[in-house]
Amino acid sequence: MIVVTGALGFIGSALIAKLNEEGHNFDIMVVDDFYKDHKEYNLDGKFIREWIHRDIFMDIFAKMPEQIDFVFHLGARTDTALKSKKVFDKLNVKYSQDIWNICAEHQIPLVYASSAATYGDGSNGYKDSHTGIKNLKPLNAYGTSKNTFDLWALKQKTAPPFWAGLKFFNVYGPNEYHKGRMASVVYQTAEQIKETAAMKLFKSHKKGIKDGEQARDFIYVKDVVDVCYHLYKSKKKESGIYNVGTGKARTFLDLATLTFKALGMEPDISFIDTPKDIRANYQYFTQADMSKLKKSGYKKKFHSLEDGVADYVKKYLIGKKVY
Repeated sequence: MIVVTGALGFIGSALIAKLNEEGHNFDIMVVDDFYKDHKEYNLDGKFIREWIHRDIFMDIFAKMPEQIDFVFHLGARTDTALKSKKVFDKLNVKYSQDIWNICAEHQIPLVYASSAATYGDGSNGYKDSHTGIKNLKPLNAYGTSKNTFDLWALKQKTAPPFWAGLKFFNVYGPNEYHKGRMASVVYQTAEQIKETAAMKLFKSHKKGIKDGEQARDFIYVKDVVDVCYHLYKSKKKESGIYNVGTGKARTFLDLATLTFKALGMEPDISFIDTPKDIRANYQYFTQADMSKLKKSGYKKKFHSLEDGVADYVKKYLIGKKVY
């Protein structure tokens, strides 16, 4: 079986859709908090063999590793505003270490979710070289927890036969509807348009950057799961940390403007102060160095921001359809 943790979430549920498309209909085990997280609609229409609560998964995994062929560990606490180190240590570090250890002992390939939040303000660049990871300074507890596990993984003498830690950049697309203020600006724009026919973006609080020109490497979720599947199919490639972005930064103003266009509306965009609880640790620019993934043999073209936003809005976001 193929294990997908965080299966109710944004990327996890999209990955299951991708696996189903590739013919994996009777060999998927999903893991999540099925009591607390009421996001079952993300798995509507998907073919799944086993449903396991995250609190009992580790015991089950340890007792039946011979039935597991591959693990996608995408489950994590992802709230960048949360400051509880204890929560992140438990869910993002210790839980990941336990999965790693079982995969290593029983030689099961592992792909896990890291994050571009590990790069902090970008002063050390956005290259996924292993030698530079120890110098990174994340801006929040979430990013710190992801970097802590990346560093731990690189130090391990016993490892899965193939493993990859994926530094996801700014992912947008269907199945993110539950994420609230952590959802993409595409989703936020569409929601604000419904209420006010307009969109408010954050002002810039950094000298030299105009309002709306904060830039991120936005990647469509369909591209993210294509990368995951590539690594599943080519698991004899080099293990390590990989960036997963497009390699091209675009502004929030671009993203919001394209959302209006996809909805057939003229842009009406204004600016408000960035909330104080995230202002000090706000990233103003991210752009993935994608050379390492390309060298691994990944050749598929990423969606442009124009094409990705149009596909998301027209096929999914209107009506909040799941992928």
